[in-house]
Amino acid sequence: MARDRHEFSELIRKRYSVRSYLPDDVEPDKLEQVLEAARWAPTAANKQDFRLIVVRTRGREEELKLIYPAAWFVQAPLVICVCAVPAEAWHRVDGKSYQDVDVAIAMDHLILAAADLGLGSCWIARFDPAAARSVLHLPDWLEPVVFTPLGYPDDQPKKGLRRPLAELVRYERWPDEPSPALPSDLRGI
Repeated sequence: MARDRHEFSELIRKRYSVRSYLPDDVEPDKLEQVLEAARWAPTAANKQDFRLIVVRTRGREEELKLIYPAAWFVQAPLVICVCAVPAEAWHRVDGKSYQDVDVAIAMDHLILAAADLGLGSCWIARFDPAAARSVLHLPDWLEPVVFTPLGYPDDQPKKGLRRPLAELVRYERWPDEPSPALPSDLRGI
């Protein structure tokens, strides 16, 4: 059955950062669908320069809290880490690596698929990389970039505010306009 644009727009709006999870297990077929969505994410030059680590939280709560200390991080039955493989990344002509972009696209596919299946997620970039390396036994060639719990939500979405398009979009080129004023605490730095 084909999904229409309206349904996709609703899915985008329905996804939110879940910070409370039920202890219910995620069915294996739903986990596979979420992982498949990440696998099909477009990457620069189709390098697929990311790896996914799925961790069951039960019995590992204390060590996983070394990565990110919030109690809700380990409430969900699963935590997923998306890692970059820097050696496989595509580089633009000026040398900029696209590994973080590729990881972000994979993560976005993963969390949208999760929302579509009634699962919750929360993008976590503020974690301890050294603890992640230690707890997950990551080899040097992998870089942990982002985590998400994965499980059934036990909360309700809060109304997400978004800037109007007029603040975010320009057409054809950046207009000649003054730079935004720096906050007073940043002036003179």
